[in-house]
Amino acid sequence: MPVPNLSSIRQQLERTVGPTPWYWKTFPEFRSATGQRFIWEHHGEQGPLGYVVTLGSDQEPDKPRLALNTYCRPFLVTDSCLGIWCPEGRTIRLAAFNPDELKPFDLAEVAGWFKQSSDRIYSTTPPIADFEVSLTLTPGMHKIDVPAELATVDELIVPTSYKAMSNDDPAFALFVFYLQAGLVEVLPQKWFTASQYQVGKQWISRAARDRDSHRLFGECYGLGTFLLEEDGCRLAEWLEKRL
Repeated sequence: MPVPNLSSIRQQLERTVGPTPWYWKTFPEFRSATGQRFIWEHHGEQGPLGYVVTLGSDQEPDKPRLALNTYCRPFLVTDSCLGIWCPEGRTIRLAAFNPDELKPFDLAEVAGWFKQSSDRIYSTTPPIADFEVSLTLTPGMHKIDVPAELATVDELIVPTSYKAMSNDDPAFALFVFYLQAGLVEVLPQKWFTASQYQVGKQWISRAARDRDSHRLFGECYGLGTFLLEEDGCRLAEWLEKRL
């Protein structure tokens, strides 16, 4: 297996999508199947729209089509399909929307709404596909039923909290979705335990696979950036560690 090029990995990490609202600048801007250009907007940290990130057409920037609460991450499926994944209780929710079908709404509709709601996604247009996967899945590979609208995605890497039975058990995992194959692989992060780190204050915010070595890497909020061993479960080294 090729030796990881750490400089290349650092560049790839800069483009890796992280959660709303902190990493909203990593979200993909795109054109839909009809050629509409869509852009993301962060509405600041104060007031009734604090921490809300919206998606809108550049032709009507003041009329959002989709609003995201904290911990959501978008991903492109096709020109006619935008995917969003987010935590929903003890599950991971994956939803898909047709950007061209999204109806505009007034920002007043979401003002203060997310702060009183546990919902992560707001849209007046229902998703074209929506399903959930339990966070209680055991380590290893599992078959899942994937809606056809999302079944073109080869790989989607989802960092998530993981139930630890003791301070020495993994408190985080990577759920690697192979949506095309109808599979998900659960990779508990054996290095990330409550006895070693401040779980909650420190957490894995984003992760990706190196295009050359195929090793997994990522960022741990409050700690730094890391590279994993070939098994995807153990820490190989810190690329950059913050004190």
